Amino acid sequence: MSKWMITGGGGFVASHFIDLLQSEKEEVCVTYRWNEDLSRIKHVENITRIPADLLDLSSLIRAVADHKPDVISHLAAQSFVNDSFVMPIITVETNTVGTVNLMEAVRIVRDYIHNGYDPVIHVCSSSEVYGRVNADELPITEQHPFRPGNQYAIGKIGEDATADFYHKYYGFKVITTRMFTHTGPGRTMMSAENNFARQIARIEHGLQEPVIRHGNLDSVRTWADVRDAVRAYYLLGKNGRPGEAYNIGGKDVRTIAEMLDFLISLSPMADKIKKEVDPSLIRRLDVNLQVPDCSKFQRDTGWEPVYTFERTMEDLLNWWRVCVVS
Repeated sequence: MSKWMITGGGGFVASHFIDLLQSEKEEVCVTYRWNEDLSRIKHVENITRIPADLLDLSSLIRAVADHKPDVISHLAAQSFVNDSFVMPIITVETNTVGTVNLMEAVRIVRDYIHNGYDPVIHVCSSSEVYGRVNADELPITEQHPFRPGNQYAIGKIGEDATADFYHKYYGFKVITTRMFTHTGPGRTMMSAENNFARQIARIEHGLQEPVIRHGNLDSVRTWADVRDAVRAYYLLGKNGRPGEAYNIGGKDVRTIAEMLDFLISLSPMADKIKKEVDPSLIRRLDVNLQVPDCSKFQRDTGWEPVYTFERTMEDLLNWWRVCVVS
């Protein structure tokens, strides 16, 4: 049994990760901000909840020193791209400076409090760092240049660079993931598939006219299931190689238009639903081609996605069917 610490314990991915870790009989503690919604993990027993903020170094030192986790999975972030345009400074501070604070907390604990403390640290970067990609550059490998298209990506590039520096300079056992699009039941962030699933559920319940409002439908994605994503993070903590960055993502390549059409096809009201462009959902610099090469991660950990695109989308829509009327 290992002790795992997850930052951002109330988040969508964290909640699924906690369930997996408990099924594997691992010891779990989570950090959360003072105002963070923990309703996703209210059902969870036998975990330690630790108040700590990425922008408050003293709280992070206390959390690490008191609990000395074997593995730290750093999931906390300002993770909504649209919000990064409205709050660019706090986004970059949270995602970059917050990660530096976490690394400094580990360094201070190692050098001044618990001599020799040496955890595995998983830093969760993002495929958004790659930005716009040309068709002849696919699939995207870990060596692909960074081309940020939003302030969220800028903050994640800083986080990515922080992980690399603390490995090379201080010898930390840091492993970075650049997770591509992932979703599933329980996600409330209004990413494209979530926005569409919510609208379909509202239409079915008579809460919205039968019109799906959308942005750019031409972008290409590979949707991974969150349950596959957290299993990847678990394997990373066991078998990942310190100092490496890994792409992780799904296999099923589709445009956003194809994803939307599939979600609509799952509805008994499919023949009544129309589509309409919402100009507010069009980004000036959109991330266009998100198709990863995950062979490096699969080679090092043996991970393979098991949830199909169809299963993921169906589970997501069914979750929203309950949520919009609850």
